[in-house]
Amino acid sequence: MTLTGPKAGKAAGSVSGKASGRAAPSARRVPPGPPLWAGPGLFKKLATDRLALMNLAATYGDAARLRIGPKTLYFFNHPDHAKHVLADNNGNYHKGVGLVQARRAIGDGLLTSEGDLWRKQRRMIQPVFQNKRISRMDAVIAAEAANLVERLRAHTGGEPVDVVQEMTWLSLGVLGRTLLDADLGAFSSIGHSFEAVQDQAMFELVTLSKVPMWVPLPKQMRFRRARAELQRIVDHLVADRLARPGELGDDVVSRLIASTRQEADPRVGRQRMRDELVTLLLAGHETTASTLAWTFHLIDRHPEVRDRLHAEAVEVLGDRLPVHEDLHRLRYTAMVVEEVMRLYPPVWMLPREAQGDDEVGGYHVPAGSDVLISPYTLHRHPAFWDEPDRFDPERFDPDRPVNRPRYAYIPFGAGPRFCVGNHLGMMEATFVIAMIARDLRLTQLPGHDVVPEPMLSLRVRGGLPMTVHPA
Repeated sequence: MTLTGPKAGKAAGSVSGKASGRAAPSARRVPPGPPLWAGPGLFKKLATDRLALMNLAATYGDAARLRIGPKTLYFFNHPDHAKHVLADNNGNYHKGVGLVQARRAIGDGLLTSEGDLWRKQRRMIQPVFQNKRISRMDAVIAAEAANLVERLRAHTGGEPVDVVQEMTWLSLGVLGRTLLDADLGAFSSIGHSFEAVQDQAMFELVTLSKVPMWVPLPKQMRFRRARAELQRIVDHLVADRLARPGELGDDVVSRLIASTRQEADPRVGRQRMRDELVTLLLAGHETTASTLAWTFHLIDRHPEVRDRLHAEAVEVLGDRLPVHEDLHRLRYTAMVVEEVMRLYPPVWMLPREAQGDDEVGGYHVPAGSDVLISPYTLHRHPAFWDEPDRFDPERFDPDRPVNRPRYAYIPFGAGPRFCVGNHLGMMEATFVIAMIARDLRLTQLPGHDVVPEPMLSLRVRGGLPMTVHPA
């Protein structure tokens, strides 16, 4: 998707304004956008093709206003805009459309909570992701990656495997062993349950949570069963840990048990623990699995990239498992991961709601407005990326001078809500790609269309069947 249109690539003005008070009359400019009569078509895109909606907004330039039914969405697509909304004036912006509605599906975990609750949750979980602790997880991640390689190797020359499913199980295995001190392989229903949760979250977005949860629609009935199953799983994880009080450590479950014991109302503590664990299970595996699936799709289409990955893995690793110190040696592999996340950022949209009047890019943003920052379109902005649709890992060569703003590339978000698990995710992706590229070659089935599916993360729609061959 190359951004086109009358204002594509042009800055929409300076970023200024305050989170409170009335904006000056000169600041009350309205961003351009589709006419009011286009609302039904925009609503259809919101329901069925959300990336097309982002692309349409980007054709109006770095700022656009989309009026969809009762909602008016303010779309901003310049690094300065992202910096202002996500970092400089982040206190004026709470989680917005989509994530607000998703709260009914996934609860008040770290992904959807606000204010004091979010700060408490972040303080509780942050130590688990300290760099020193993450670096000690290298052996666990490498072992899980080795198991994946052997599962794939068993299919050499045989029937295709669904790479999305395989990467999902890998990521759940890593998540369980590194953060939860648990074997999630015992819960075979977890993947299907999260499918239903994501479907419900998107349904909540499209309907703006106007459909009561008790309405017996097939989608909602499936979601209620999935939510009950996920609560059963997290309750089991907590009960298992409580049965071993002498083994309470610094993993997420142990820290949650200690934190929620401080709640005056035990019911509040139990619900908070459920919400936190369900959110962690979802966010902790979905983004990395999606990035890995997109990686193997792209390197299959670019054999020269696959060959360089193979050569680097052989040179750096030989026939051993990777360790943390290999991360800086697997330089090209890391470049590939970064370029994959540029084209297909796992978090494709960062929705916010303005709490007070503000000015972004010279345009007035009224209090209560829904504001959208889309890494998907920002990462393809032609003013900051040459040939933005081309897959080119060389963009991220650390020896190449960087001539783009910091906020032109935000695969892990930005500001206080910067993804807490970014280091763990990068190590996992780098190890898995290097080990598979060293030993195997995954080939896409001829004629299979690979289509992005923007849910809570940017997934490959319908799976990714690939055949397995020796490297």
